[in-house]
Amino acid sequence: MASSSSRLLFFLACSVFALLAGAEVHHHEFIVQETPVKRLCNTHKVITVNGQLPGPTLEVREGDTVVINVVNHAQYNVTIHWHGIRQFRTGWADGPEFVTQCPIKPGGSYRYRFTIEGQEGTLWWHAHSSWLRATVYGALIIRPRENKTYPFEKPATEVPLLLGEWWDADPIQVIREAQRTGAAPNISDAFTINGQPGDLYNCSKQETTAVPVKPGETALLRFINAALNQELFVSIAQHRMTVVGVDASYTKPYTTSVLMIAPGQTTDVLVTMDQAPTRYYIAARAYDTVQNAAFDNTTTTAVIEYDCGCATDFGPSIPPAFPALPAFNDTKTATAFAAGIKSPHEVKVPGPVDENLFFTVGLGLFNCEPGQQCGGPNNTRFTASMNNISFVFPQTTSLLHAHYYGIPGVFTTDFPAYPPVQFDYTAQNVPRALWQPVPATKLYKLKFGSVVQIVLQDTSIVSPENHPIHIHGYDFYILAEGFGNFDAKKDAEKFNYVDPPQRNTVAVPVNGWAVIRFVADNPGVWLMHCHLDVHITWGLAMAFLVEDGYGKLETLEAPPVDLPMC
Repeated sequence: MASSSSRLLFFLACSVFALLAGAEVHHHEFIVQETPVKRLCNTHKVITVNGQLPGPTLEVREGDTVVINVVNHAQYNVTIHWHGIRQFRTGWADGPEFVTQCPIKPGGSYRYRFTIEGQEGTLWWHAHSSWLRATVYGALIIRPRENKTYPFEKPATEVPLLLGEWWDADPIQVIREAQRTGAAPNISDAFTINGQPGDLYNCSKQETTAVPVKPGETALLRFINAALNQELFVSIAQHRMTVVGVDASYTKPYTTSVLMIAPGQTTDVLVTMDQAPTRYYIAARAYDTVQNAAFDNTTTTAVIEYDCGCATDFGPSIPPAFPALPAFNDTKTATAFAAGIKSPHEVKVPGPVDENLFFTVGLGLFNCEPGQQCGGPNNTRFTASMNNISFVFPQTTSLLHAHYYGIPGVFTTDFPAYPPVQFDYTAQNVPRALWQPVPATKLYKLKFGSVVQIVLQDTSIVSPENHPIHIHGYDFYILAEGFGNFDAKKDAEKFNYVDPPQRNTVAVPVNGWAVIRFVADNPGVWLMHCHLDVHITWGLAMAFLVEDGYGKLETLEAPPVDLPMC
């Protein structure tokens, strides 16, 4: 571990380099407000940023500092999370409600400030309060520093494509009704691309998102899955896509006809416009792994429109070509896509491992209160957990505030490193005694600089499912994925120590497992949770408490003066 003096010299050198490289400070104001939005023939008042759906795209360079003043003019509490930003020592700006801050109350404001270090590519931002993320989200694009280039040929055009989910209702009321009854929430009525469902839905054709291109050029399409509760397959008619980045990390170029993007994940692809100059659909539909449960089985579209520069006007009367999309339950295609993502060069995987953790992730059921009618199976309430702990968010202060000021009684640090009871995790008939988790606010403490390896194991309790697991404040290497129960001896042979992909969100395979590894080099309290929002609502989350290291550069910054109070 480097000494504090050497780290200080490194920090000063980086600061000088940043100045010489022309790093900038970007100031923005986000007004969170109620806005009338018409979709699917109906107008609803939804919560937006600056009246836009999706919200504003932030464009920066690596090394820049971003300052966003969020002003809450809505009737709900709100926070904003900058998904995938490492937030070195600036955990107060991370954004998850009651984890790193209390919410911004109606009429209040908070100035998020952070510097982007060592990250390039596509990230995004979104609300981290209740289900406001349904309409409060936008792209965050990080370009290389001045005089630095992409590790691929510069594209002729760049287009962010945000995949979303739309309810023909108030999404806050949808989740509140589910919380009241204990039932699963109503599924969405449409998927969207850049806020528009596309012309396969009623009253949507005229506003279908269009992507104008020229023959022969190469476009960089930045896909972001901002949907609340659904993994998505994406394809483009008659065009191949070359993946060059995921989650603001570059990848080996990987050519494919279909993407599988889980909520929280981003995927950058290069597409060469080498087909006949006409119109082609970009289409996305659900990848769904839950057995015998309803899901949104619709398809959203955008249209690539060639500008041929000739006298013929193809016009809207020419129907676009439609791509082949996998079946909704095509796990084989999803698995093959994940296996194709690798780091562009050989990486030094951190080791040896200091913390060897094994976390089960999955659903569960709580008994209904006596005399109450509940909407889950057999008069129960749906819940979810990690290692049989269903996470309970505090309501009177944030976890980071309680940690920083030593406030007792808010959380404990005894989150189990292994499941309290070991069982056949992917068996068809898990004993009913294991279906009820324990509600608690438990954190797991990590020493600064420790190497952490986590086996994330899906369970078949209630139903097996693909779970996109996101860690705040960290990127990690995905060493391996597989199906069935993880076997430490047998499956360790499958670990990729050469070029494992680096991500911030891993889609843990249905009835399977994933192994991730990272260095705990960022002090603070960092949430780890399923990015299906219904699951975090049910408690599929935990948090790491990463202790300070030595010296200023390994220590959490003091809280900002305008940090919201509960």
